Amino acid sequence: MSKTLTVGIIGGGIGGVALARALLQAGIEVRLFEKAAAFGEVGAGIQMTPNAVKVLQALGLKEGLEKIAFLPQALVGRNWKTAQENFRTPLAGECPRLYGAPFYHVHRADLHALLASDLPADITQFNTGCVGVEQRGDKAAALFEDGSEFEADLIVGADGVRSTVRGALFGAEAPNFTGKMCYRAVVPFEHMPDFVSPDSSFWMGPRAHVVTYYVRCGAAVNIVAVTETSNWVEESWSVPSSREELLGVFSGWHENVIKLFERTDTVFKWGLFDRDPMKTWSVGHVTLLGDAAHPMLPFLSQGAAMAIEDAFVLAKALAAKGHDIPAALAAYEGERLPRTSRVQLESRERGKTYHKQSRFAQFKRDLSYKIKGLFNPHASGIQASWVYAYNATDFDPNRVKTAA
Repeated sequence: MSKTLTVGIIGGGIGGVALARALLQAGIEVRLFEKAAAFGEVGAGIQMTPNAVKVLQALGLKEGLEKIAFLPQALVGRNWKTAQENFRTPLAGECPRLYGAPFYHVHRADLHALLASDLPADITQFNTGCVGVEQRGDKAAALFEDGSEFEADLIVGADGVRSTVRGALFGAEAPNFTGKMCYRAVVPFEHMPDFVSPDSSFWMGPRAHVVTYYVRCGAAVNIVAVTETSNWVEESWSVPSSREELLGVFSGWHENVIKLFERTDTVFKWGLFDRDPMKTWSVGHVTLLGDAAHPMLPFLSQGAAMAIEDAFVLAKALAAKGHDIPAALAAYEGERLPRTSRVQLESRERGKTYHKQSRFAQFKRDLSYKIKGLFNPHASGIQASWVYAYNATDFDPNRVKTAA
């Protein structure tokens, strides 16, 4: 490179800080702009599947991740009322052998802090809300609320599902409400309770499902409870709910689920909105990453994982192509668009599978799980081996795929 490449990142969430870390590792100059007053993440759990863990390890976070994570034994599908197991996919002993890395559960705030650790303090500017972007020849500029701006070789919108950068590039888009909403809560425990197994448990019921798993090395249990509703719920993780509302919606579920819900204190809810995959994420010297590029339903637990993969691939493409930004973005999109589009669409389908309403439909689904599991437990359940096997660190920027 004739001179150092400069990248401006809009948004300091998991995708933004992962990109900053990956770019710095590649020797690229970074500035990160965050509208909040400080780094902080919603207090919820997150599943770090092997595909994401491989990237975190490549970013030098292997030991740090082990210190904050919980290692689940299996993915387990349970009947909502009887707790009968319909599938069991082993994880702890199998994932390193099959996919090259473990499967972890972490607290989102812990993961964010780990990714942001060691970032130079002077690269991040807080209290800086982006209002737009401009193309300027072989540069681009981010424009901010206070009238300031930042010009760089590349501006990356990592500003989430309501991305200002995406709106500036492609116009406002009205998402589709799926008719589903989600409750989230984290329940701390001094000792691991006997009514929550050390697994990622999928409780499947009529028009609803509940996922529970340990975070913070087993010191807390994360709850994700999805139900169908005709009422619109705001697309935000911070809409307050209550223990009473949660218990009312899931009345009649197995006693272990109810015992856990009775111990919730702070409960949030949000509406689940869906968007179709995009055909491109880039215009000129501006591109998108993470939820800004490919917001997806949570039914494959891949939102954060896809952002982490994006970050590594984009950094690698920029390191290889230097100031040829169009070539770097072509390599980035060629690698990432097919992958994230498939995850978006298959996440949508899982949402339908988990919520079978009639007993006969549930019976057919569960019988299929059991039969597949007899031959190969990794081909049963959520059927995500193809997700976990992917390795973003193997990406070759010089072997450009066609994004379409």
